[in-house]
Formats: sequence, C-alpha cells, structure tokens
Amino acid sequence: MPIRHCIVHLLDKKPDGTPVVLHARDSELASSQAMENLLADLNESYNAKQGKAWGLFHEESGAYPFSGWLKAYLDGEQDFTTFSRQAVEHLQQLMEESNLSTGGHVLFAHYQQGMTDYLAIALLHHSEGVAVTDALDVTPAKHLDLGQLHLAARINISEWQNNSQSRQYISFINGKNGRKSSDYFRDFIGCQEGLDVPGETRTLLKAFSDFVESEDLPEEQAREKTKTLVGYATSQAKLGEPITLDELSGLIDEERPKAFYEHIRNKDYGMAPEFPADKRTLSQFQRFTGRAEGLAISFEAHMLGSKIDYDEGRNTLVIRQVPTQLREQLRRAQKGADR
Repeated sequence: MPIRHCIVHLLDKKPDGTPVVLHARDSELASSQAMENLLADLNESYNAKQGKAWGLFHEESGAYPFSGWLKAYLDGEQDFTTFSRQAVEHLQQLMEESNLSTGGHVLFAHYQQGMTDYLAIALLHHSEGVAVTDALDVTPAKHLDLGQLHLAARINISEWQNNSQSRQYISFINGKNGRKSSDYFRDFIGCQEGLDVPGETRTLLKAFSDFVESEDLPEEQAREKTKTLVGYATSQAKLGEPITLDELSGLIDEERPKAFYEHIRNKDYGMAPEFPADKRTLSQFQRFTGRAEGLAISFEAHMLGSKIDYDEGRNTLVIRQVPTQLREQLRRAQKGADR
C-alpha cells in the first residue's frame, strides 16, 4: 500500500465551549513502517464499520470548497501540505459551529491500493492505557483508539477522475450518535449521498431469491448458492471493495457464469453493475428450513413479515404469493379431487 503523502493536524476542542484551537503541522510525515501500520489498521477499522453512506461531491462552491482544493492539489497547483492546511482550517470553522464534536487529530493520507488512488480523512481519538518502560516501570500511556472511529471518509480519487457518471466514489461513516453528529463532517467533505447501499443490497437479495425460485433448485443447491453470495459480499465488504455483479454471477454458477447476471438484466432490477454491500442487510439474509412427516419448508429470512407470517401462538405459517409452479400443482390436484 504505497503512501504518496500523509500528514496529521490537531483540532483541540474542549467540551466546555471554548474556541477550537488548530495545531497545524507544517510538513508531511516521513514514510515509515509505523505510518504504514497505522494506515493498514485504519483501513481495517474503516472497512469493518457498519452504516457507511456512499455518494459524490456537491458542485464546488463557497459552501463546499473541498473538491476544488483537492483538484488543485492533484493538478499540481499546490502541494499536499497546503491542501491539507486549507482543508483542516475549513473543518475547524465547521467544528466551531458544531456542539457535537470534541476535536481530535485529523489524518490526511493519499495512498495507492492496487491501481487505485485513495484519499483517507479521519478524526482520530486516543485512549488512556499503561505501558512498561525499559526500566520495568509502569507508566501511563496514550494510544490511538481506532475502535472509536466515528468520523472518517474515503475518496476513490481514480474513480472521481475517470468516471464522471459515478455516484459512489466517496464513502463516509454515519455518526455514532445519529446523522446530526456527522452532518458537519459530511459538509466539510462536500458530499451528497448518491447511492442507497442498503436498498441496493436488498434488491440484490430479492433478485437472488427470484433467480433461485425460477431455477427450481433443490434445497441443498439453493443453500450452497446462498452461502456463496453472502460469503462473497461479506468478503468484499471486509476488503472495502464493491460487489461486482458479473463476478458474483460466475461464482454462483460456474457452469453457467452469466446466468444470474442475465437474470438481473432481463428482469430490469435497476442495479448498478458495481456497488458496496451493506453488511447489516446481509446479516439478516439467511434461510429458515424445516422437514417433518413429508413436509419440507425453506425460505429466506427477509420474506418473514412480507410474504410469510408466523403465528407462534397457533404454531402456523401463512404464505402469500405462492410460487407459480407450486400453485399450478395445487390447482391440478384440487381439480382432480373435485371430480
């Protein structure tokens, strides 16, 4: 993960309402193993966060100047330190107006992962701990607590520069204490939400359920394909990479690698070819199964409450929108019984 440029500034904001004080670094951080470890840990923590939103820049303006400063830096009109100083001063102003933040160290890191350039921005906080010195004394020590990462954003620079139609080249964490706690940070980036990630993920799962039903797959095959989908999507989310429908289709059916992809296109579900997975939605996607005395029932968890109702008191299931093939079988059986 080559780090092109990295710098840290400090915004000191006390909870007593005193003005925010900026302690700005005047030069970039030197490349080091510690810096690489920090960025790797930051990415791991960021990827693991649930509830991220995805979007794109607002048009550059006085209210949203960040994209203009970033472009000037990328075009070589100013250096990284100057860019970060402009940005952190803007964040200082917005933080001054906010009563929801206590400040912290602000990290700016321009790095490359594979063939893609990213800019990560994170507000970092410390936790108190203890350490043992070389003299074997126990002493108080502070350390960065990346588990408390609540305000951070990542910009896919390559996608922003090369794909003018993209609406998902920025991701950011929605605040722990609700949307208001992250509004000022989103405004600092100048980001507007452009993609409903939970909605896209729900649509994918709906398309998959329809595909399994249309293929009339045996229960074991349906279960294995479900594991494949959830495993792939979860793995991509952990890596911070999007789901690619074409790639997913090949994993779901290796003998017919285009089958699922063509099902999605033919039914016009309206999904983007690539989109990030929502881990919370994925975690709710499982199959309920049961067999007893000639009865076999299997359905995805997301259908409970929509197409299927369970009455625990009466120990009954009510199924709506019976699958077409089953409905035809029942209709034929009913006609035979009426003769």
